[in-house]
Amino acid sequence: MKKTTQLKQSLKSGKIVVAPGAFNPLSAKIIEQAGFPAVYMTGYGASADLLGAPDYGLLTLTEMANHAARMVQAVSVPVVADGDTGYGNPLNVRRTIQEYERAGVAAIHLEDQVMPKRCGHMEGKQVIDAREFAKKIEAAVDTRSDPDFVIIARTDARAVYGLEEAISRAKMAVSAGADLIFLEAPQSVDELKRVRDSIDAPLMANMIEHGKTPLLSVDELQKMGYNLVIYPLAALYAAASAMVEAMSELKKTGTTAGLVNKMVTFHQFNELVGLKELQALERKYRAD
Repeated sequence: MKKTTQLKQSLKSGKIVVAPGAFNPLSAKIIEQAGFPAVYMTGYGASADLLGAPDYGLLTLTEMANHAARMVQAVSVPVVADGDTGYGNPLNVRRTIQEYERAGVAAIHLEDQVMPKRCGHMEGKQVIDAREFAKKIEAAVDTRSDPDFVIIARTDARAVYGLEEAISRAKMAVSAGADLIFLEAPQSVDELKRVRDSIDAPLMANMIEHGKTPLLSVDELQKMGYNLVIYPLAALYAAASAMVEAMSELKKTGTTAGLVNKMVTFHQFNELVGLKELQALERKYRAD
């Protein structure tokens, strides 16, 4: 089954799809091996991984599509990918869809921020005209070659014009053909419920630790009626915390001996990244 079809069927199953955020292929592998049915490619994490920079609209379409392709190749589950603003106007959106489909992702979300964008939980966001946003979603829907490729419409208007405007934009995106709605950064449980009650379409929730939206559990979001939830930064923040601790310990003590019990072993890491499979292929194709 195609990964696009797999994801689309999962979204219609009545059980919420949980897609933790990956910032590189290794973290995507870890997410898959933990048993999650999908991986989310975070633009915030991509910017940190590729540039060591904040999510401030610095990455290009080519960089993001290539990053997505490497992540897709690393896992067998569907990848939901951040497509930022589509990198321009509706014509640019058309190329974005083509490149992301070519990369093999199962879904993309496109937002209504002014380009260059910034992280949805940062201050100072601006959004484009609602009609222009709807046209960008229409362009995405018209361009996809696979009807099961999931188009997610993301609006950041809550922070700029309030919840009612964000809901209005979400409804316009549904009319334009979006498969799923991502209303970014509701600021309370009541707002999350209001979004669910107001929009007649599948919904995505974004759970960021220390973000603007209350951090809810998968079960709570399931009961609320959400169809997809991402925890985009949990792996990134946990990895960064572990690396800060490790480097601080090495600098302070001059040894990593005190960290060994917190690390995977050499053999465990090789198993994680699939060394045994490559060794088996190597034996199969050996000429001697």
